[in-house]
Amino acid sequence: MTNMIKSIPRPLVTTNQWVIVLSVVFTWLTGKEWILLIPFVSGLLGLLFQFNPIMRVAKLFLTKDINAYVPEDWEQQKFNQTIAVICLGLGYSGFLFNIDLLGYIFTAMVGIAASVALLGFCIGCFILFQWKQFQYRRTQH
Repeated sequence: MTNMIKSIPRPLVTTNQWVIVLSVVFTWLTGKEWILLIPFVSGLLGLLFQFNPIMRVAKLFLTKDINAYVPEDWEQQKFNQTIAVICLGLGYSGFLFNIDLLGYIFTAMVGIAASVALLGFCIGCFILFQWKQFQYRRTQH
């Protein structure tokens, strides 16, 4: 029996990251905080029901067999999506309740993290790795 690791094709992850970045930018440019609901609700649906509408639509545009793409670890992406959903939710709430500083801080955090991930460094992956290292070191004492 082979050990199958659950994964997500990289183009779907990349599309999700672009939607986050563009939503933050368009929210800042237009002042329309509802735009943040697009990646927020999509990410929340992905976490709760394993149905991310952004990725589902992007999957329609894949030109190769789904297994032909570079895989992204499902558990790692779930961790990253959790952080993104929390930041988007707090950012949206900040703008909604006229606490703009809160809105800008949290949307900047998620926007920067998604932008950096598009450039090749995953901040969420680094955080999760450091957390696992911390947990491991605690068990060694």
